[in-house]
Amino acid sequence: MSINKVCLVAFIALFSTSCANNDWFITHNGNMPSEERIGKLAKGQNKDEVMANLGAPSSIISLDRNTWLYMSSEVERIAFFEPDEISRDILVIRFNDENNVENIQRLTQKDGKIVEISDDKTQTLGHEPGFFERYFGGVGTYMPFAGRRNPNM
Repeated sequence: MSINKVCLVAFIALFSTSCANNDWFITHNGNMPSEERIGKLAKGQNKDEVMANLGAPSSIISLDRNTWLYMSSEVERIAFFEPDEISRDILVIRFNDENNVENIQRLTQKDGKIVEISDDKTQTLGHEPGFFERYFGGVGTYMPFAGRRNPNM
């Protein structure tokens, strides 16, 4: 067999194995507690009891510190293509002002909504620099030794 045929067979073998289904994988993200632990959750429990039972939440809503989220998702990735979310599970726990569980809610991927991104631009009120300020406004502002005193003076 000639060297060209060996190289061709090797190339075809490598190419065919690279196109096989070895390039896809499923990743699991998040820290959703087990169903057994979620089953122990009840209205009226305080934050410490929930933390001891379920562990730390995935996220705490920043504007409302009384809403905890436990999330998990499975994402399928195939080579360089856009990832595809297979499943999503969210546990929402809302606490009242006394830090006791007020509401427990489960959400899935079906409850999600697609949000369209707008190309509109927001006008800002403020200073619009002119030609000279835009191109020459920084002249003279760089002072590498500002704030230092020369001991020889």
